[in-house]
Amino acid sequence: MKGRKSFMAEWKELTPEQQAEVERQLDTLKRGAVEIVPEEALKEKLIKSISKGQPLKVKLGLDPSAPDIHVGHTVVLHKLRQFQELGHEVQLLIGDFTGQIGDPTGKSETRKQLTPEDVKRNAETYQKQIFKILDEEKTKLFFNSHWLAPMQFADVVTLAAKLTVARMLERDDFTKRYTNGLPISIHEFFYPLMQGYDSVAMDSDVELGGTDQKFNLLMGRTLQKEYGKEAQVAITMPLLEGLDGVNKMSKSLGNYIGIDEDAGQIYGKSMSIPDEFMLKYYELVTDIGKEELAALKAGLENGSVHPRDAKMALAHSFVRMYHGQEEAEAAQQNFITVFQKRALPEDIEEVTVPAEELANGSIKLARLLVILGLQSSASEARRSIQQGAVRINEEKWSDPAADVTPQAGDVLQVGKRKFVKLVL
Repeated sequence: MKGRKSFMAEWKELTPEQQAEVERQLDTLKRGAVEIVPEEALKEKLIKSISKGQPLKVKLGLDPSAPDIHVGHTVVLHKLRQFQELGHEVQLLIGDFTGQIGDPTGKSETRKQLTPEDVKRNAETYQKQIFKILDEEKTKLFFNSHWLAPMQFADVVTLAAKLTVARMLERDDFTKRYTNGLPISIHEFFYPLMQGYDSVAMDSDVELGGTDQKFNLLMGRTLQKEYGKEAQVAITMPLLEGLDGVNKMSKSLGNYIGIDEDAGQIYGKSMSIPDEFMLKYYELVTDIGKEELAALKAGLENGSVHPRDAKMALAHSFVRMYHGQEEAEAAQQNFITVFQKRALPEDIEEVTVPAEELANGSIKLARLLVILGLQSSASEARRSIQQGAVRINEEKWSDPAADVTPQAGDVLQVGKRKFVKLVL
């Protein structure tokens, strides 16, 4: 009860303007979030922040396990940007030490450990791409090798003593592997411990992550309490479905939009986002305002806004954020010229290319036409190509032996009436 009375006392000491600001910030930060653990603690931290004029320390940990960032990764980055715009301090943690182990979340087997060279190279790329969204001047950059690498073995034992094996096995992925008799390496147990200890070292007030990171985020709360610190608030954000509308956006599944891809690729891929996920993309990975989003939703529902026009605006927004206004305008004009003025059908059938057909990234064009059902045989496909009847994104192909590297959203055409849009 003592803590609760203190909370209420601090609230009553705020001016009406300060109380309104607390509610405004809380409303902004709750937008799009799946869970805030605990929400009352976030409000209490905002009260302290505003009453004392001290920004909250808001942490996001990133393990540079791959060289590029895609739009799905930016869900938490956009939430961080909101914290920055509200005056809070972003703590961007590059897990150069934990990255060598790899987060076991969602994995059915032990992950391959990265080399220090892999991690360093990926981390450099991350920093370049992340600041396309975050304000670099308002971001503090940390590397967890600074406090994890110098640890002595006795320090590691002390840290490990804070948690039980039973608690570790509460993790769904560990439980499944244990139940199915699959191996769990001891070093994998250290990953959530190290991530939690990062919050201890950084004195974080809030930590963000996807819903699949909840266990790791709560570990930060647990360890901060164990080390006599005030527990952070954990905020989980949704996982964004990819262009296939089924699986989480992933480079390995080919259903992604990379933020470092060229403007034309970003625009073209964005136009293949399933209509039913368009508003989710707007809310989670663009800078659209709350009122503007509500107006867009109403327009789509009452028919005053055409889904194609809303998707074009979304594609334009992505290119603008990652390449600038000028390239966004050029990409949109190119799309209009190629796809609209040439009278392509609005409702082009979407066809999935089996992953096994693209094991090496490329495929014979003739084979692709058969797989997509545009031609009945390879010989028929080769004849159509030789006759100049085959186009990819309105570009004519005439070499019957050509190899192509398909991209999600590509439109293939045979003759004047056969069209399909690729889903990878």
